[in-house]
Amino acid sequence: MDTKPPQLSEVEIIKEKSNYLKGTLAESLKNEITGAIYAQDTHLIKFHGSYQQTDRELDAERKHQKLEPLYSFMLRVRVPGGIATAQQWLSMSKLAADWGSDTLKLTTRQAFELHCVLKRNLQTVMQGIYQSGLDTLAACGDVNRNVMCTPHPFASAIHHESQEIARQISAHLTPHTTAYYEIWLDGEHINKTTETETIEPIYGKTYLPRKFKIAIAIPPDNDTDIFANDIGLIAIANPDDTLAGFNVAIGGGMGRTLGDDTTYPRVASVIGYVPKEQIIAVCEQIVTIQRDYGNRESRKHSRLKYTIDRLGLDWFKTELNTRLGWTIADAKSFVFNSNDDRYGWYQGTNGNWFVTLFIEGGRIKNTENYALKTAFDQIAALNCCDFRLTGNQNLILGNISPQDKAPIEELLTQYGILQQLSKSPLRLHSMACVALNLCALANAEAERYLPSLIDKIDQLMAQYQLNNQPITIRMTGCANGCARPYLAEIGLVGRSPGNYNLYLGAAFDGSRLNKLYRETLSETDILTELNQLFKQYATERTPNEHFGDFVLRKNIV
Repeated sequence: MDTKPPQLSEVEIIKEKSNYLKGTLAESLKNEITGAIYAQDTHLIKFHGSYQQTDRELDAERKHQKLEPLYSFMLRVRVPGGIATAQQWLSMSKLAADWGSDTLKLTTRQAFELHCVLKRNLQTVMQGIYQSGLDTLAACGDVNRNVMCTPHPFASAIHHESQEIARQISAHLTPHTTAYYEIWLDGEHINKTTETETIEPIYGKTYLPRKFKIAIAIPPDNDTDIFANDIGLIAIANPDDTLAGFNVAIGGGMGRTLGDDTTYPRVASVIGYVPKEQIIAVCEQIVTIQRDYGNRESRKHSRLKYTIDRLGLDWFKTELNTRLGWTIADAKSFVFNSNDDRYGWYQGTNGNWFVTLFIEGGRIKNTENYALKTAFDQIAALNCCDFRLTGNQNLILGNISPQDKAPIEELLTQYGILQQLSKSPLRLHSMACVALNLCALANAEAERYLPSLIDKIDQLMAQYQLNNQPITIRMTGCANGCARPYLAEIGLVGRSPGNYNLYLGAAFDGSRLNKLYRETLSETDILTELNQLFKQYATERTPNEHFGDFVLRKNIV
């Protein structure tokens, strides 16, 4: 029997020695010689909701001038279930203006991101976020992250209960360490009941082997892409349209390493049905199995999907039932139609109005011809709606009373925001990650480049009268898959500046991965390939056949 101890990864050793995520972060923040933090703390600060970044476009010039890189920090703000108040929106907007890049990024996991915050301002921004009623704790790092839930209130009581369960799961799986409060909030907000607690009751001293993601969707809308998550919860209704419970899917994940076939994206596997009263217990036990059996030697093989594939899905289900002390039931039937958002105005069952708006790349900023950030600040100042972040980087203004609908609609029209809904279906079904110039992992552009590429692809589609055909298209700057490109009918993954791998054939409802079609394509190559595919699709598709289904049926991939 092999009793050789595991060779832990560097990050595991750092976590072990961190004293529950404190590390030397306090000392790093006090060091005025550099704009960076100590190397070991770059791993720990992720648990506190931040990544250290540089402006990569300035690196060469600063090196030439014998200056260190222009270090700054991204802060990711958790919004469990994706619903923020108008006052919270104003707080995030002001913090971004005062201390960041004066932009907000709406992420693919229903969180806010603030970019370009300098180290000396980190504590001020953290305190401002906390004072708004939000926080960044566990927005990144090897823990359960922001719990997603569809923000579209189409399902009446099911939607309300699902939102509440998302918040409960988030609270239950939030780390208990006091490090966050000691470092960023001067210890003033520590919960006194846990002040002396030295052991994380769920995570233990070294937390999870890697990040962990949970999402809730309410059929027929899969707008949170639940199959891309470690745990995907599919809401099941009673005959009286109240929430009964959830189908549980496990083992989804998008990340992979280019050139390494031992890494791969995976869609979650549905393993059964759980009544709503027991769903938190089930989530906790799935987390603890991953805690105990996940790979801590190789971080690129440490997600739950690899644990399941290494040990077997049947083994995992048996272990889960053993830990629960009861057996989860067979899954209930369900149908998903789409993994996109429903745009425009609609009236909720409570009589209030909601409007889903397209936010290209999830970027809230002002440009010379489009004062998007100003518009939303003015709407938030009216304090008559909430702000709902979607899993597709879009925004819903919600719970608008009938008497407040007109002034909000007037502002949306005045600033040209409603007019964005007349964009092509391809653009309305697009997503992109941040990529260059801020992401250290990016090989190519994504958010800044995809809009101009869509302009050209729209022209191709128009040639074949496909203008009104919705096709999901997603682009990332690297293979890690933050914008979930492997669940897009057209997925573009950056290989090098200006070159992308082209993936085709995912399901329109987000239930099937795409496949690699061509590698290392330039823009000209991409357009040439898509031109031929659109020409064939226009003449050979069946009625109502989605593009992803077509390329699979025709054995194109």
